[in-house]
Amino acid sequence: MSQRLLELMLLAAGRTLLISTISILIGLAIGLVICAAKLSPRLSLRIPGTIFVSFFRGVPLLVQLLLIYNLLPAIGIQVPSVVAAVIGLSLCTAAYQAENLRGGFRSVPRGLLEAADMVGLSPFQQLWRIRAPIALRLTLPALVNEAILILKASSLISVVGVIELTRMAQNLAASTYDPILFYSVAGAIYLVMNWGVSGGGSLAERMLRTSRA
Repeated sequence: MSQRLLELMLLAAGRTLLISTISILIGLAIGLVICAAKLSPRLSLRIPGTIFVSFFRGVPLLVQLLLIYNLLPAIGIQVPSVVAAVIGLSLCTAAYQAENLRGGFRSVPRGLLEAADMVGLSPFQQLWRIRAPIALRLTLPALVNEAILILKASSLISVVGVIELTRMAQNLAASTYDPILFYSVAGAIYLVMNWGVSGGGSLAERMLRTSRA
């Protein structure tokens, strides 16, 4: 493989990583809101949260991307393909992250919250000092796994016109008639990126354990 072709592969890999990272962070923010809605005692908040999670977990990501890509122009909103891809990935991962976070918050021992009430901690202080740290520690492995899944699922965004790593490998394989080389390189790059995400998650877990100690 020439240096120029390798640079094209790495450039596409960087685009894949950037889009995935932005989508995961936006999805986490949306997921927190959806999680709060589903944990709310108010039915008017729980129902929309449940519908959101059910839709984005029940409909294939490929369909979601195509729907968003075609729906936005139909209602008069013109956005670049990259923005449509980020919106699709963000909404999809938000549904999964919301459920992961909800499980974490519901796993916080009731005794700790009762003790916090006894010492006079406000609901916000309980959230910041007790519930959120414990929920994050419990859900971190699931959140890291979701980040890896989104990184791999980003290969689908080529359907809305984004040239990410998989599409670049397809294009170069078609032009050079050497699919084994380019798909192997793409696979190796994905593996390295996922190792990085997994390693970052392991580091974060150790930091949380250290801070707890």
